[in-house]
Amino acid sequence: MTIVVAAVVDLDPAQRAAALSGSKPHIDAALAQPGCLAYSWCADPHDPARVHVFEEWTSTEALAAHLAGPAYRGMLGHIQGHGITSAVSHKYAVTAKQPVYDPEGRPRADFF
Repeated sequence: MTIVVAAVVDLDPAQRAAALSGSKPHIDAALAQPGCLAYSWCADPHDPARVHVFEEWTSTEALAAHLAGPAYRGMLGHIQGHGITSAVSHKYAVTAKQPVYDPEGRPRADFF
């Protein structure tokens, strides 16, 4: 079962660029962990304070190892030094996964 983590972190807008530019070692450390399929931070183009975080893990065990390890602690230390005003994260257990476009090239919301 794939686990997806989606988070929204709001920072001091004056510090967002520095938070993002300094995030590479922490993102690289997460990506190097067993079971990490994706890990990224992106600036929201509509909100100067907001950063979106997306993670994809092969299992709950892989995510648990990340949360207990130095890559996660390093990321927390880094982001906490940039004026966090809000942070909300959710994890999702993915039970079905398909392309958005069907074999005929049509976008589909349903699972076919």
